[in-house]
Amino acid sequence: MLWPLKLVSPKRAIRRDGTALIFIQFCGKNNNTKLLPTGIAVPPAYWNKRQCKIVKGLPAEHGQPEALNQALSTMKRTVEDLATWAHNNQVPVIADFLKAKYQPGFSFTSFLEEQAALATIPAVEVIDYSFFGQFDAYLLMKQKKVSGGTVTILNTVKKHLLDYQVFSGKPISFEKIDYNFYEGLLDFLTYDYRLMRRKQPVYGLKLNSIGKTIKQLRIFLRDRMKRKLIAHIDLSDFKIPEEEPDAIYLTWEEVGRIFRLDLSEKPHLEKYRDLFVLGCQTGLRFSDFTSIKPEDIRGGFIHKEQEKTDKPVVIPLMDAAREILLNRFGAQMPHVSSPKFNEAIKELARMAGITELVKHTHKKGNKNIVEVRPKYEWVTSHTCRRSFCTNEFLAGTPVELIMKISGHKNVRDFYRYIRITEEEAARRVRDIWEKRTGAGILMQVPDLIAV
Repeated sequence: MLWPLKLVSPKRAIRRDGTALIFIQFCGKNNNTKLLPTGIAVPPAYWNKRQCKIVKGLPAEHGQPEALNQALSTMKRTVEDLATWAHNNQVPVIADFLKAKYQPGFSFTSFLEEQAALATIPAVEVIDYSFFGQFDAYLLMKQKKVSGGTVTILNTVKKHLLDYQVFSGKPISFEKIDYNFYEGLLDFLTYDYRLMRRKQPVYGLKLNSIGKTIKQLRIFLRDRMKRKLIAHIDLSDFKIPEEEPDAIYLTWEEVGRIFRLDLSEKPHLEKYRDLFVLGCQTGLRFSDFTSIKPEDIRGGFIHKEQEKTDKPVVIPLMDAAREILLNRFGAQMPHVSSPKFNEAIKELARMAGITELVKHTHKKGNKNIVEVRPKYEWVTSHTCRRSFCTNEFLAGTPVELIMKISGHKNVRDFYRYIRITEEEAARRVRDIWEKRTGAGILMQVPDLIAV
């Protein structure tokens, strides 16, 4: 079969050393043109565009024209054979298939042997090489290997990308993913992405949410490249934006106020209150403290394998946690959704009088966005984990022991959970000074001043 193939050397393929890359051009349907690499490059003056070959006189350091032309001819025939195979096996988009499969050194004979060894219908018949086709395949693969939380994140990333595709009016394809694509996606998520489930329209994600999307996009692209499903994409400039997030914690006194709330008029809030206090006393994530099973409770400890990391932790039970688990829940955890839990615990914190104004700041582009709300409005399921880590830290529990319970992998990640005010830090330092020297430090002040 005659295929629309020819050897080309585009002007944009000129490299820093003055040589120009040579490609095999395949013109598919609907102007779907692909450039397949040959790995051969010569100075533009020695490429005959009309005859599609390297001419005589080529400097010796670039190779012999006859041998290079023979190699180009052989590669072109290999692409023709691969295109014919794809046509005979009903591959839907031959141009995309060639771009994904062909690289310099490709052996058509080895490819046929691999297909024969499968002894099944060739996988290419059902593979969708489009961007979202590959993302769906990647998501399906990950569902068997990662936690439900990670799958949720990947689905969110897919939604962000689909929304960006609609916003830009241009289909996302692997060939168009470059720095311009990265900047466009970044701007869209920062300023134009509309947040769902808001009474009033709210546009733009916070920096760390954007960073999650960029991070997972990079991981996905690198996975597809490693599997040789797509051509190489330079991701060196795809930086992951992040900032230190503002977040609150509740003191043990504030947690106690919530625990002691009289909910006789609002009994539907009891299970949310007890779950919240349990989370604050264990340091577990929402997905973990809401899925504790009877067999996880042994000898006054919770033995739990964390869903996010698969890392086992052993947590001693505080009195309130034991009361909640054994007497109130009977080791049978009530089923609650994360959105309803977050809504309920804000109401509980408000009822407990946790109403002081708290200011949070986050970046949006190059601007600082300041929000001031009552403290209870900042309470979320993650407040449980932050409260446990911060309260234990302030109580003087060694960091390495807290990390054994919280499951943090490194100290840097752990310290991002510590949420203390400047005043609390100052008081902590003062207490350390007083324990170290007692009143002696105050006695030294006049002498220091005199010097």
